Amino acid sequence: MSIRTIRLALWGAVVVAALGLGGLFAWQSLKPRVNELGDLIAPTDTVGGPFTLKDQNGRVVTRDDLKGKPAAMFFGYTFCPDVCPTTLTEATQWLKTLGADADRLQVVFVSVDPERDTSEKLKEYLEAFDPRIRGLTGTPEQVAEIVKAYRVYARKVASGQTYLMDHTATVYLMNAQQRFVGAINYQEPTDKALSKLRQLLARS
Repeated sequence: MSIRTIRLALWGAVVVAALGLGGLFAWQSLKPRVNELGDLIAPTDTVGGPFTLKDQNGRVVTRDDLKGKPAAMFFGYTFCPDVCPTTLTEATQWLKTLGADADRLQVVFVSVDPERDTSEKLKEYLEAFDPRIRGLTGTPEQVAEIVKAYRVYARKVASGQTYLMDHTATVYLMNAQQRFVGAINYQEPTDKALSKLRQLLARS
């Protein structure tokens, strides 16, 4: 091998190493910005609004009553065969995993089925999950108001007493001022969901 070839090979190695270090430095400088951005968005009022409902104990609850703590809000109904019990089971696990931090978070289950979901029915249903989960229901007009404010999709898909409801399966993340900052998708991986909840708590 000639001297010229050896020199070219050495210079090539130096260039590759320099590019590698440059990429590493670029990533290290960018990573804090990525971490700061996180999975949540800037607070917005495009989702959410005033409402008046009752919880599972018959107490009147408004949006103002939820202010002071961030909230994870889920819309469903007690006769739901799969999505609702799955999500509430996951929420129970989130609260358990968060430990003491869970006391700084409100988990709220809002019924989209006011015809069947009375406060008493909600109380009975929620006994299967973490006792800190709060259920809300109301008159058809009150439920229609919160469904519209939170841009929730909810529609009856069958008739009779055994009807089902199509509904949004997303968990809405609201900051301590009850402004929308993000969402947890249905059956999102647990570590991703917990990361969003921890970011929510850190911001509040």
